[in-house]
Amino acid sequence: MRVARACRDMRIPVAAVYSDADRASLHVLEADEAVRIGPAPALESYLNIDAIIDAARKVGADAIHPGYGFLAENWEFAKRCEKEGIKFIGPPSDALHLVGDKIRSRETMKRENVPIIPGMLGASGDDSECERAADEMGYPVLVKASAGGGGKGMQVCREPSELTNALETARRVAKAAFGDDTVYVEKLIERPRHIEFQVLADEHGNVVHLFERECSIQRRHQKIVEESPSPVLDPETRAKMGETAVKAARAVGYANAGTVEFLFDENRDFYFLEVNARIQVEHPVTEFVTGVDLVREQIRIASGEKLDLRQEDLEQRGHAIECRIYAEDPTNNFLPSSGTILSLREPAGPGVRHDCGIYEGWQVPVHYDPILSKLIVHAEDREAARLKMLRALSEFAVLSIATTIDYLRDIVESEPYAAGDTTTDFIEKHMANRPADGPDDSVVHAALIAGALSLSAETGRRAAGRRRELSPWDTLGSWTIGSGS
Repeated sequence: MRVARACRDMRIPVAAVYSDADRASLHVLEADEAVRIGPAPALESYLNIDAIIDAARKVGADAIHPGYGFLAENWEFAKRCEKEGIKFIGPPSDALHLVGDKIRSRETMKRENVPIIPGMLGASGDDSECERAADEMGYPVLVKASAGGGGKGMQVCREPSELTNALETARRVAKAAFGDDTVYVEKLIERPRHIEFQVLADEHGNVVHLFERECSIQRRHQKIVEESPSPVLDPETRAKMGETAVKAARAVGYANAGTVEFLFDENRDFYFLEVNARIQVEHPVTEFVTGVDLVREQIRIASGEKLDLRQEDLEQRGHAIECRIYAEDPTNNFLPSSGTILSLREPAGPGVRHDCGIYEGWQVPVHYDPILSKLIVHAEDREAARLKMLRALSEFAVLSIATTIDYLRDIVESEPYAAGDTTTDFIEKHMANRPADGPDDSVVHAALIAGALSLSAETGRRAAGRRRELSPWDTLGSWTIGSGS
């Protein structure tokens, strides 16, 4: 939906692809045309390169925007697009191949004197080699998938006995998510902040950064609350990290939109983490504070245009916060929640943006990531943005499925969040003792009864109103169609 809107702003027609599970999804209904690419399993649809290329040929597409996940960082898909004469709206396949391989990108950054996290500089399918590397760097360590992103496959090991299972799990998840089971081991940095820099690079050698997003509040390595600016960066550190991000993009021959991710430790040192070679889920906070439409810039760059943005002209204005709304049940260990959305009430108002992929009557599937929408707010400073987010979350209602709306409100309302204490262990440290009980049944029953009575009363009023209204047909007396009287 986000990409389609940018295309429509530029008068570019949009074709969507969908699996059987997404036949009635909002992006399919809103597209100019849509093409089925296979059954629900991702390997048979959204990861099926042949099916997507065939769909592009069928509609006569000039370009493919890969979105946020699945093939968005798959260099073989980008290469195939190049071979077919279809523009891949993202980096060139060679650059994508380099940055998509976390091990090769770490090697490149080390050569360019970009600080990296201690860890393996080569992948191995041999558990014993990973064990030796973990022993040398010392526990705790992280097992990470070399391909893809989003924290998928990442496993924390605090002692040697956990490593074998962690390697097995990481490989299995990575294979399912990215079609590549390569993993490596790196040192775990305790209590860091996750700070990333948005970059834009055109095909003529021009590169700029659009400042940072802090994405430290994560659950199971998935970001759930993001903001810009970071509450911890001073101007000098921000400038240094931004320059490093631009240096990293240049080092790999990057083009289009991308994100250079860093870990920022308690000593205020930062380390290169990875390059996400796509538009990020959290890109709206950058759009709010810079006023730049990032998807539009992606399309312009893919069209061969030069960046018309200069680093000295870019600045952060105000503060933006994003909350990701998931179909998950916080009262039941965040298990995915499915079902039909009976009612949807979306927040609104100045500085409130709701990037939404759902609608009333839609059946929430269980096949893919359970994210429903993203709620983003913008205000003059962090506290004003925080209060606006609380107001917006309080207006947000999705009836008949479990969501994380209340959970997110508790995070944003908490004293540690208000104080900017947003490290990657925030959830474990500050939300572990959050009450797990759901709403009181008596309150729910009372609300349903009140709603039914209100609906009944409204129906009665409408019926009574109709009885009082005179219809022209009532004044004609007795008549029959075709009788002439």
